[in-house]
Amino acid sequence: MKILALSDEVVDHIYSPQIKVNYADVDLVLGCGDLPFFYLEYVVTMLNAPLYFVPGNHDRAAQYMSDGRIIHHAEGCISADRRAFRFGDILIAGLGGSVRYRPDGEHMYTETEMAARAASLVPQLVINRIRRGRYLDILIAHSPPRDIHDGQDAAHTGFQTFRQFMSAFRPRLLLHGHAHVYRRDLATETLFAATRVINVYPYRVIEFEPSGHAH
Repeated sequence: MKILALSDEVVDHIYSPQIKVNYADVDLVLGCGDLPFFYLEYVVTMLNAPLYFVPGNHDRAAQYMSDGRIIHHAEGCISADRRAFRFGDILIAGLGGSVRYRPDGEHMYTETEMAARAASLVPQLVINRIRRGRYLDILIAHSPPRDIHDGQDAAHTGFQTFRQFMSAFRPRLLLHGHAHVYRRDLATETLFAATRVINVYPYRVIEFEPSGHAH
C-alpha cells in the first residue's frame, strides 16, 4: 500500500494537475496538520483516495476561500482528531495540535491536556486489540514526540505523552509535521520502541504493508 503524507505547506507540484501523474498509485492520504482545506479538498478530489487528517496549531475552524466563501471543513476528507478508524486492514488514529505556547491558541494543549486527549482514544484502541489483535498501526499527529525531531523553542517542543503512547500501544508508524526541516543533516526518521517516527514535512510517500511491516 502506498501512502501520501502531507503537512504544513502547500506543495506546488501536488497542488497541480501533475498530481494525477505523479501519485496515481497512492492508496491513502494522511494530513498531519497546518494544511488549508482547499489543499486537502484538491488532493482528495484529484486522487480519489481516502484522506484522513488532524489539525495543526495554525489551522482555524473557519477558513476563507479566494472566492469569498467561508468553509468550516474539508469536503470529502475525514478528521481523525481523537478518533480511530479502520481502512482496509490498517488501524488509524489521530491526535492533532501542538504544545500550548500562548493562552488563546486554537489546537494548542498542555502536556496534561494532550494526555487526556490520548486517553480518550483508549477505549477504541482496546476494541481494536480485541477484534484485530493489535491496538493501532498508524498514529497521525501534528507535533512530534518529545526529544524526537522537535525543537528547542516553546512552540516546537514535542509531547512526552506521545512517547508514553508509543510504549503502551506500539503503533508501527507515527507520522507528524510541525517541525520544518530545511537542512539535510537533520533527522526525519527515528525508531522508538516498535514505532517508526517520521517527519513528513512537507510531504512524504510511504510504502506500508498492512500484514507485515512498513519499509
